[in-house]
Amino acid sequence: MPEKAAITSSELGTLWLTYQEKTMILRMLEYFIEKADDEKAKDIMTLLHEELESYVGKIIQIYEKEGAVIPVGYTEQDVNKNVPKLYDNGFDIMFVRLLKEISMGMHSLNLTMTFREDINRLFEDLTALSQKYFRICSQYLLEKGLLVRSPYVSMPKLVEFVKDNSYLGGGALNPLGKKRTLNTVEVSHLYKAIESNLTGLKLILGFAQCAADEEVQKFFHEGEELAKGIIKELSEVMIETNLSIPQTPGGNPTRSTVAPFSDKLMMYCTSLFCSFSMGSNSLGTAFSLRNDLPPKMAVFMKDIFEYAHKGAKIMIKNGWMEEPPQMEDRK
Repeated sequence: MPEKAAITSSELGTLWLTYQEKTMILRMLEYFIEKADDEKAKDIMTLLHEELESYVGKIIQIYEKEGAVIPVGYTEQDVNKNVPKLYDNGFDIMFVRLLKEISMGMHSLNLTMTFREDINRLFEDLTALSQKYFRICSQYLLEKGLLVRSPYVSMPKLVEFVKDNSYLGGGALNPLGKKRTLNTVEVSHLYKAIESNLTGLKLILGFAQCAADEEVQKFFHEGEELAKGIIKELSEVMIETNLSIPQTPGGNPTRSTVAPFSDKLMMYCTSLFCSFSMGSNSLGTAFSLRNDLPPKMAVFMKDIFEYAHKGAKIMIKNGWMEEPPQMEDRK
């Protein structure tokens, strides 16, 4: 009987996805560490880089023991540390925080698709690591005034139950009907969606001004307009209820037009953010009871999917899309 069970298709797939994501993050961290002026931010990113590098090494060891080819992922050829800063101070930790938010969801999902103890433990450890650095980055940004807390609310004194169907009313079926005030669950998802899109907008603005390929540059500009549209629509919903909207002061793109990252890496990073955004919007849809909110989220998901699909075609055209391990064709 073998010492360890053979690796399953789902385990191979989750390890492959993790390798792609982590090698991308390592390359981007190397640039941000090089350009960091703030020592605390530099220390956070340096420690994260060291820890992530060890986990990439563990994935490589598993691949080698299983006799599988090591994925290409993202290498030193995808980063140029000797170019000017593309973003102002603060963006680096905003970006890392959003990446850790994505990672928390990915690793928790990966845990549900793994069976072998060593691989299960790997994703448990990566989940804990992501949670730790999300907390560290959040605290850093709060201290620097670069992260705005969601709106405060009066504490409830009574437990109430929904009395009639008007609670679901948001004007989607009857534009003349009265909209109820947003509940705190709905505000949570709206606020988070705006906050994430604001960081994504800064990221893609920088990508757009330094991309080498004209088609890629145009693609990033389209993403800029998509993010602006989502931010505008969701902000209007919050303003209707007299709520403050998220703002991210600082961390804007500089005037540099010299790319620190390859077009291949920037396209993959954008694809990763699109996947996260679709997942986040689906959760927002599931937990929003006011009937005007799910249709908005559904339109956003459709637009993001179409945008991501266009990006995939550009990556395939340029030979940038690494193919995940395939199942055998037994036909």
